Amino acid sequence: MLESLSGLWLGLSTILTTTNIGLCFIGAVLGMIIGVLPGLGPAATMSLLLPITFRLDLVGALILMSGVYYGAMYGGSITSILVRIPGEAASVVTCIDGYAMAKKGRAGAALGLSAIGSFIAGILATFGIAMVGPSVAELARQFGPPEYTSLVLAGLLLSTWISQMTPMRSLIMICIGLLLATVGLDPIWGSDRFTLGVPELFDGISMPVLAMGLFGLAEILLVAERLRAPNPLVASDLSLRKLFPNRAEWREGGPAIARGSVVGFFLGILPGSGAVLAAFASYVLEKRLSSTPERFGHGAPAGVAGPEAANNSATQSSFIPLLCLGIPSNVVMAIMMGALLIQGVTPGPRLMTEHPDLFWGVIASMLIGNVILIVLNLPLISVFVRMLKVPFAYLAPTIFMFCVVGAYSIRYNLFDVLFLVLAGFSGYGLKKLRLDPAPLVLAFVLGDILEKSMRQSLILGLGSPAIFIQRPYSAALLAVAALLLAIQLFGPLLAVWKKRRKNS
Repeated sequence: MLESLSGLWLGLSTILTTTNIGLCFIGAVLGMIIGVLPGLGPAATMSLLLPITFRLDLVGALILMSGVYYGAMYGGSITSILVRIPGEAASVVTCIDGYAMAKKGRAGAALGLSAIGSFIAGILATFGIAMVGPSVAELARQFGPPEYTSLVLAGLLLSTWISQMTPMRSLIMICIGLLLATVGLDPIWGSDRFTLGVPELFDGISMPVLAMGLFGLAEILLVAERLRAPNPLVASDLSLRKLFPNRAEWREGGPAIARGSVVGFFLGILPGSGAVLAAFASYVLEKRLSSTPERFGHGAPAGVAGPEAANNSATQSSFIPLLCLGIPSNVVMAIMMGALLIQGVTPGPRLMTEHPDLFWGVIASMLIGNVILIVLNLPLISVFVRMLKVPFAYLAPTIFMFCVVGAYSIRYNLFDVLFLVLAGFSGYGLKKLRLDPAPLVLAFVLGDILEKSMRQSLILGLGSPAIFIQRPYSAALLAVAALLLAIQLFGPLLAVWKKRRKNS
């Protein structure tokens, strides 16, 4: 404990210089802007920043890049809540209840819960990294391909609880998402699959483009079918008292923030889409613990507060494997590892002793960065909510323009724009059929991890699936997945049987 506190003090003394605070501010603000703009992710932005970081000292470079990363998580929730376009993959879950709150005139409250929840989670995660980071990272090292396969399977089955659909419909959407994830080059053999001979599909379907089409563009089409329809979003009362969560919303959102922070911290350490897993695991947890689960999907404050806290906590805890073990947990951490290696520093167990100012400086910068983001976000809530007063006839083309620019900027080709339109009409059709696209997108994000880890596991097991039950962690997670599947498939039948038995 004392060692961690003295380390944080060293980190604060490292960052509290004009240059480093300035870099932290630039990184956090730039990250928030990137999060708001659909399609522009932190990975692409940090790649563009790499040449600039070579001219900075290493501590300042990492402070700038880490600020971009967790700042993007703050910004991603803004468009998710206001116009149902997830700025980041981890913000997909926020679309469900955040947008529903905005339609009820509680956009300010949703934005407030998101910002404050992200701030609290970020602060708790920072102290968590300092206190237990190395020990937790050691536990994460015991996870191999079989464990990740079982974890993702359990996560996919959990995703059936995030929508209002029947279990069978949710499973159908998950299967479609997994099929879409297989489009592109085979991750092991390198042969193309389901590309229809289109070169642009060799790299697979772009997740931001798919999400923008299924959520944002589909919503525009749904409103456009009603001629002269008013803006479906209800502009909130712009008085300060009405812009922030009320007492009832705090009572529901406060515990969700605490639980989401813990869930996100531990899931963020795992390689892959930790923030995505953390967000919807938190959502499912809140829905299961709620005394009114039917409110979820219709504007439940806990459905915003929990996932937003979880994805921000996961974002920061993903630094643990990189700094403590030298293992990047996702593509953003891989870029940061590249920046370290280029400047002659090898991340890993010796980083804390050989470069304590670097290790603790990055952790302390998260404290400062979260303060900067909350100070910037709260005063801007009224500005964001004013967007809802714009007539939908003007708002819809603006949303469409952002979607088109975001889709084109990912790979700079028109095919992604055409696919955006196709995904938009597909999302419109799904809505007409009363099918929720959220499980589809989450399955698409996790599908790549599932395929790679499953095939690696089978290679390790010489083709035998027994490897999944021979390893204790994998077997336990598979048991959880089997239990979840049984509950979803047989739960309704059991409820009907109990009702008939009671009436007889």
